[in-house]
Amino acid sequence: MTRPQLAEARRVRTAELFGQGRASAEIARMLEVSDESVRRWKRLWEEGGTDALRRRPATGRPPKLDDAQVEQVRTALEQGAQAHGFEADLWTLERVGLVVERITGVSLSRASVWRLLTGRLGWSLQRPERRAVEGDESEIARWITHEWLRIKRGP
Repeated sequence: MTRPQLAEARRVRTAELFGQGRASAEIARMLEVSDESVRRWKRLWEEGGTDALRRRPATGRPPKLDDAQVEQVRTALEQGAQAHGFEADLWTLERVGLVVERITGVSLSRASVWRLLTGRLGWSLQRPERRAVEGDESEIARWITHEWLRIKRGP
């Protein structure tokens, strides 16, 4: 369940407990919420019943991409950046924005691309490890165990 769904479930559970005649302080302890939240929810419940405690649809401008388009974008991004003609298999906000525009025809700002990735797709920032191309892991390990110890000990 998402965080908003969990919060709604907690409020609905509170309504059930109100219906059982439980005290506000007891409900607050049971659900590990503040007394003030329980009192606020009780006022809402008394005025509008359990429906008053349910989530409301988001207000404001609707998203530019519908759920089906978001899933198309997810599928495309999971193919990797190279599958979309980029040299390195690394996603940047600009690259994701280009792919979104190619697939859906919708142009998004960098901030909107970030919200799409983190909010709607649930992705997080990942930075690649910086490693020298010439790095030889076995030689590095040998140097640490032999040379570094010799240097550390001194002459």
